[in-house]
Amino acid sequence: MDAAKIPVFAEKLFNAERNRKAIGPLTEQDISISLDDAYYIQLENIKRVVDMGYIISGKKIGLTSPGIQSQFGVNEPDYGHLFAAMECKDGKIRTDALLQPKIEGEIAFILKGDLTGGKLRRDDVIANTDYVVAAFEIVDSRVADWQIKLPDTVADNASSGRYVLGTKKIKLNEIDLPAETMKLYKNGELVGEGTGAAVLGDPCIAVAWLANRLWDFNVALKAGEIILSGAFSAAPAAAKGDTFTAQFSSFGKVEAEFV
Repeated sequence: MDAAKIPVFAEKLFNAERNRKAIGPLTEQDISISLDDAYYIQLENIKRVVDMGYIISGKKIGLTSPGIQSQFGVNEPDYGHLFAAMECKDGKIRTDALLQPKIEGEIAFILKGDLTGGKLRRDDVIANTDYVVAAFEIVDSRVADWQIKLPDTVADNASSGRYVLGTKKIKLNEIDLPAETMKLYKNGELVGEGTGAAVLGDPCIAVAWLANRLWDFNVALKAGEIILSGAFSAAPAAAKGDTFTAQFSSFGKVEAEFV
């Protein structure tokens, strides 16, 4: 793709979020757009938002489970940036600030050391993680009707929206993450379930993948950052009035309400 289009596409996505008016897929506007092009579009908007005063709080990994990949027709993970303003500490999600939200239950890593170098493995993630908590990620797309291919969601900050962190902190040496189970309830009805093994076999492996992929763009995972490691199951749609509970086998429950 012509590099001159990177800021143009970034502007379109920025305005779509600001005005809450979705746009058509970038992959239909330029069929030559590559995955690297999409990451540079994402980074263009990240720089813009940081310059506006927003604080990066971490990163998110998306499209890690077979269910999510099947839902969106892709075959590899992606990543996006989290901002402190995205955290909903009271579990209440304002729908007037979103376009077409969906919700995912997953595990969040809180780092105590940097992850850099591009050749990291599971053990490196374990050594540099302070603790893990259960979490909800609320994904949202600025692409109309979620008609996304991989470059579309990557350019759109991996469809990042909001997040909710659970309160129970567990050290990685105290838990078997691949065996961790989750049941997801929407308005009291079971709508999804899965285990940590759905996240690239082990959420720690997903975080290692993220650190290595970021290194390609000279971006590091830093101590203190929150890393959302990927959904245990497919993401149901959410609307005003909906309530969600994710019940984990070790972490207890995380709750969210769309208001």
